[in-house]
Amino acid sequence: MPQILLVEDDLTYSRIVKTFLEKNSFDVMTTTKVKEAQNILNTGKFDLIIADFRLPDGTGMELLQWAKAHFPRLQVILITHYSDIRIAIKAMKLGAFEYITKPINPDELLATVKESLSQKAVEKTVESPKEAVTSKVQKPSAASTYVTGESQEAEKLEKHIHLVAPTDLSVLVLGETGTGKELISKRIHEFSQRKNGPFVAIDCGALPKDLAGSELFGHVKGAFTGALDNKTGHFESANGGTIFLDEIGNLSYDVQIQLLRAIQERKIRKIGGNKEIDIDVRIIAATNENLTSQSGDAVFREDLYHRLNEFTLYAIPLRQRKADLEFFVNGFLSESNERLNKSIKGLSPEVWDIFYNYDWPGNLRELRNIIKRAVLLSSGDKIEKEALPLELYDTAFLSERPLPTAAPTFQAITSTPSAASAPGQDYKSQWKEQEKELIQKVLQDTRFNKSKTARILNMDRKTLYSKLEKYGLE
Repeated sequence: MPQILLVEDDLTYSRIVKTFLEKNSFDVMTTTKVKEAQNILNTGKFDLIIADFRLPDGTGMELLQWAKAHFPRLQVILITHYSDIRIAIKAMKLGAFEYITKPINPDELLATVKESLSQKAVEKTVESPKEAVTSKVQKPSAASTYVTGESQEAEKLEKHIHLVAPTDLSVLVLGETGTGKELISKRIHEFSQRKNGPFVAIDCGALPKDLAGSELFGHVKGAFTGALDNKTGHFESANGGTIFLDEIGNLSYDVQIQLLRAIQERKIRKIGGNKEIDIDVRIIAATNENLTSQSGDAVFREDLYHRLNEFTLYAIPLRQRKADLEFFVNGFLSESNERLNKSIKGLSPEVWDIFYNYDWPGNLRELRNIIKRAVLLSSGDKIEKEALPLELYDTAFLSERPLPTAAPTFQAITSTPSAASAPGQDYKSQWKEQEKELIQKVLQDTRFNKSKTARILNMDRKTLYSKLEKYGLE
């Protein structure tokens, strides 16, 4: 029986989720804090963690990073409030299998749990634990999930990819989270002279801080406590091919020095070793941060920045390439139908309207997750509005629109008869609280710049001022 650790400080909610999962043949242990979860994981064997993002002594993100460093094959599902979507997307880059939003839909949770455990079961057991966390070594294939698109921006990007791919220039791919920077890097590799060599992708944000040098460059036996054998680093594994360093800005200053030396001299030295190893690797780096300002603040080395930035590509945010939205939707729809054994044919006109008017802050990753969720929840042959998360609707008019009731939540399942008789009121109350928190969060992020807040929330200033007064946020 699969073992699940549920980390949730809302005891009522935790009990509901635990009971539901146990009725579906899972063994569930619960705790409320990050530290307690770490102690439990150190003393038992678990297949999956389901963790709330906000916990009394930390966050689900901290638990995720710790778990992936100590138990790389352990799957993690993060539970978020919808206003935490950006954080949840970051968590997936750190190794989370999926995120689900509150209020939790039981069918969605069950499908996500089963899918995560199914993926864990088919993973190759020969892969070393540390490599399972931070790297993916892949050979190029004819099939690719990269979508070229037909927008002017997409055509320009494709032209630049074909221009730089045959060279050996180091490439810096800039763009927001979820814009497909790794897919762009794979595309460069597949059109390069190194296409028959390995493509090694490393998420620098997921590298354990104390072991980053060892992960990248390897170590010799006895180099430090716990170094029981010689280790081949990712640079050596990528020899003759391409190494992709995602979230490059997360590397410590010491590791940056080692990386600069590797680029300049095309040689590496394992931690604790005295022998230099020649490497022939093309480097592609990516970030969603401003490395120029970081170099000015002595956070990121300026000389390393210039070495990496021999050629720059910009991953286009989805909101700036709406002409390609249909391409991406059809691709993700086909993928989700196959994974969930469904046969959804398309989107209703109302859903298309919502998609084209939404800003997609999480970009392609957010679109993919929303399509997968909607396919799961849809019973007809098209995705209807009721299968979408509330945050996709225009916040200026949402409170006046009919709210979804097709998909039951845990609250609806366990509500009393009197509460069940007025589900619309419960949903509306939840929405008002969520909307208030979202406005408050954006205000804080913009340092209470109301004009900028209104633009981010896609509402006019008059509507914003009305809501500020309504929620007492003045």
